[in-house]
Amino acid sequence: MKRVHVDSSAPKYQSGNWSWDEKADGLHFQGHFDLEHANERYIVTNGYKFLRTIDQEEELIFRQVFVRPDTTYDADTVVINDVRDLVLFLMPKEFLSPKLIEFMHKPAVHGLIHALIIYFEYFLRMVEFILIRRDELAGNLAKIQSEQTNEMKRIFSLYLSQYRMLVARNYCIIIMGESDMKKFYHTKEIVNISSKIKDRFFHEHFLAVCIQIVWITMHRRAYFIIEMEMNRLFRSEHFLMNRPEYLKFTNVERSLLYGRNMKIVNYRSQNSPMIQELKSVAIEDMPILWIGERKYRGSDPRIAELELEYIVPGPQLRMIDVVHGILGNPKILYDTILTLDWPSVRYANFSKQYDPYSILRQPNLPIPQINEMQVRQLSKNFEQYYKVFCIYESCTQETLTNWVNRDKIVEYYRSGGVLYNLFMRCERQFILEMKRPAVPTIVANYFRVMSRLRKKKSAKFDTGTEIQRNTVLYKKAGKEYYFD
Repeated sequence: MKRVHVDSSAPKYQSGNWSWDEKADGLHFQGHFDLEHANERYIVTNGYKFLRTIDQEEELIFRQVFVRPDTTYDADTVVINDVRDLVLFLMPKEFLSPKLIEFMHKPAVHGLIHALIIYFEYFLRMVEFILIRRDELAGNLAKIQSEQTNEMKRIFSLYLSQYRMLVARNYCIIIMGESDMKKFYHTKEIVNISSKIKDRFFHEHFLAVCIQIVWITMHRRAYFIIEMEMNRLFRSEHFLMNRPEYLKFTNVERSLLYGRNMKIVNYRSQNSPMIQELKSVAIEDMPILWIGERKYRGSDPRIAELELEYIVPGPQLRMIDVVHGILGNPKILYDTILTLDWPSVRYANFSKQYDPYSILRQPNLPIPQINEMQVRQLSKNFEQYYKVFCIYESCTQETLTNWVNRDKIVEYYRSGGVLYNLFMRCERQFILEMKRPAVPTIVANYFRVMSRLRKKKSAKFDTGTEIQRNTVLYKKAGKEYYFD
């Protein structure tokens, strides 16, 4: 896909409705100029009002101040950080606390969001499968289920439990307060006293942000299913709201979706579904807990498939023919708020034979082998002495400050601040006497950025963990090997 630079002063997204103009005998676009009174201005998530759409002035401010710059990894593709930045711009002003902003830019939180996206990609397919089977089993032309169908459903349910196990593992890293999550631990040192009110609001805000991130990543579909399942994962069913928009599943469908480890007890001793998954892990599923930390060495094809799906970064998912929503898709196919621009898709000339991003193809559930459970139980695991290191592109303090002062920045530009495009910035530099760097310094900075983005083997690696672009470092027998 050809990379095209888009000027930050040119709006890409317009809010409005299309209608048929009988006089002109054609389509007419009526833009929303007063979005404060538009019905589609906000969307309520767990009681908080997130922006659903933005006007052109907000779009220009977002693209000039808050959008991920071109000097970062894979700037021409959609990654998790792009969706996160969009949600941070759309979320309510009461969410703009320094603690939450810093928390959302931590590597452990990035890993949890990544696991949630993988889980909901599979969960939505399972819900669609259940609804299709519900229609096939009803009416006068109902189909009889065979034992092979039930076995296939059990395998699908096991797969979903494995994805849920990945989410639980990443979530436990956060709630245990390990490494850089120590400052966000719910109890203070020495006194061991928890701030229950602050922690409750912090958890509510983080949960609402996660719902928005997953919903936007999943092409903004099945919102109420995502909201219901996200609340169930983090809260348990005792605290689910009884909303008419939520789907009602039968006991058989619930056992298929929620797995064999789901147990409902008194709310005082109830654990969340994620913790329940970790309490009873099968022996053949134990290597799942090390995915992304150690390189799996064994003969279990399911563990190898899970590991490949997890450690391959979003921009390279098309190479293994895996879809995680909009992750890895070219930005040129999307507008500012990451909705698909169908004219750009038509100009890209995709077809069923050439569709690397599964935009035209319908993602499906591959039919598993019936004897897969027996094969997994007979598989062997070998000693794991390969360790996986990932790069995390840390956020600058200036960016964190901009997010905390988001409303002040937007108000400044609304009250008369000038939004400079590329031409105006160059013209301003010529008119004003500004201190310009020397030409060798400019060239050196250019090569420094390009060498970092191309990841030369001699370059130093950043600390932390990142899923944006994985560089695997293998250690064996005292030697180090770098693989791009």
